[in-house]
Amino acid sequence: MTKSSDVRSWRSVFLLTVLVVSAAQPLQAQELDPHETVSADVLRAWMAEVSNHGRWGADDQLGTLNLITPAHRLAAVDLVVDGVTVSLAHDLIAGPDENAIRPLEVEHIPFMGDPASGALDRVDILYHGYAYSHLDALSHFAFDGSFYNGFGLETVSTEGASSLGVENMSDGIVTRAVLIDIPRLRGVDYLDLGDVVTVTDLEAWEARTGIQVSEGDVLLIRTGRWAREAALGPWSVRQSSAGPHPSIGRWLRERGVAALGGDGANDRKPSLVEGVGDPLHQVTIVAMGMPLFDNLDLAAVAEAAAERNRWTFLFMASPLRLVGASGSPLNPIVMFE
Repeated sequence: MTKSSDVRSWRSVFLLTVLVVSAAQPLQAQELDPHETVSADVLRAWMAEVSNHGRWGADDQLGTLNLITPAHRLAAVDLVVDGVTVSLAHDLIAGPDENAIRPLEVEHIPFMGDPASGALDRVDILYHGYAYSHLDALSHFAFDGSFYNGFGLETVSTEGASSLGVENMSDGIVTRAVLIDIPRLRGVDYLDLGDVVTVTDLEAWEARTGIQVSEGDVLLIRTGRWAREAALGPWSVRQSSAGPHPSIGRWLRERGVAALGGDGANDRKPSLVEGVGDPLHQVTIVAMGMPLFDNLDLAAVAEAAAERNRWTFLFMASPLRLVGASGSPLNPIVMFE
């Protein structure tokens, strides 16, 4: 079977799922109890509804990054007036971490010479998981036997990803970002474990700030994860954490969001979809072709934004040129208007 026929088959299955599930259960996020779990078939219907498979061609490997045009980049650069930069990455700290799949190892190697001296470092990082700031490429997740745009499971092996690897993003992601600070919206320091962020929250923030999320934007959703850890100590984010509801995919697609980032792993825990651990990852990465920024530290940018009452800024992120990799650790930077 050819790749193009795989894509058509994938779409047919999803369309059938939409028709079946639509007859039994409404898809609208506002009609759902945000804390109630739904079936994997409902997730499939959501994925079908927002799918970008084939939208930019059968061989597309950029997904929603296609929405960031040169005009979007220039418009974002034109917003800058005061030149203040803020990092969105959390400190990389070596040693035990219950939120790491494998703890970060760093070896510092000082050397003494005559007449010069200096230092070297060796870093061993498994960046995926719930500890380290990183970018998820489109080869990070597959669902029902295929990756974004119908690429098959055979495209990923111990040799890396032959398609959808992070090297496709090596020219960098430069555009406008919009910060939505949910704790500030709700008048709290941080969200409680298991809290759910819904479209109602996103639109309430837009109404409060007068800013609308638009095509080509990077959307950053703050839950206060690191503020909670500073106040109460670390906990297993994988077991319980606040995060967006997986049904927000329709809203993200309607607004033309290019990438999504959060201070957690961009999924509420425990999962709200039966049998699927990271459902919003499936909706965004697999169906929409949308890269995710996980485990960002949005505390500093939220403080700087509140001081200026500016919730949009120039966003710049550059993954490592790791050919065939499913993502990359990185240090995104924003520059204020």
